Amino acid sequence: MTQPVSKRLQLNDLETKIPGLTPNMGRYLIEACSIRLEDQRHSRGVQLSVERRCDTKSDHSFVIEDWDEITPRHLAAWTDEEYTTEHAACGIACLLAVELTDYTVINRSRKGTGFDYWLAKQDGDDILPFDKHDARLEVSGIRQGSGKDIENRVKLKLRQTNPSDSMQMPAYVVVVEFSQPTARVVRK
Repeated sequence: MTQPVSKRLQLNDLETKIPGLTPNMGRYLIEACSIRLEDQRHSRGVQLSVERRCDTKSDHSFVIEDWDEITPRHLAAWTDEEYTTEHAACGIACLLAVELTDYTVINRSRKGTGFDYWLAKQDGDDILPFDKHDARLEVSGIRQGSGKDIENRVKLKLRQTNPSDSMQMPAYVVVVEFSQPTARVVRK
């Protein structure tokens, strides 16, 4: 089996290329990604292996090399490992949604919906209507875990989206594991 060709996953795109994130929110997610990648002792140029299970299964590989230098001040601000992991996973998931689907993040979902973000079709326009909702995105992060941990989390997150299934729109679940680093993208 041949390895997939690696594309670059630009963390800095979170500041400018995701319509549903302000530049400050993008920067916040970049910081979380930087902390988590450094915490796991990754070097710039680390490979992110991605398994996509949507209509068909496909494997992808991305190179991440543009994260922030971590200072003691960063470490003091990001002491909650679970919180940092979840926000880092959100950053990666927002970028993967753009790279691997026809959608982009348009806005954050409210609590209680069973998912994290609303997605809208990417149609080439720079300005998207922020009330246009075409799909759902649920995200989860694992600081250190196995393939079985990832699979169990995917199943849990797929169930979590059940309350919003009556909307009859696709739901994407993205689980990011940072020690290896790996992501699984599943379409429901």
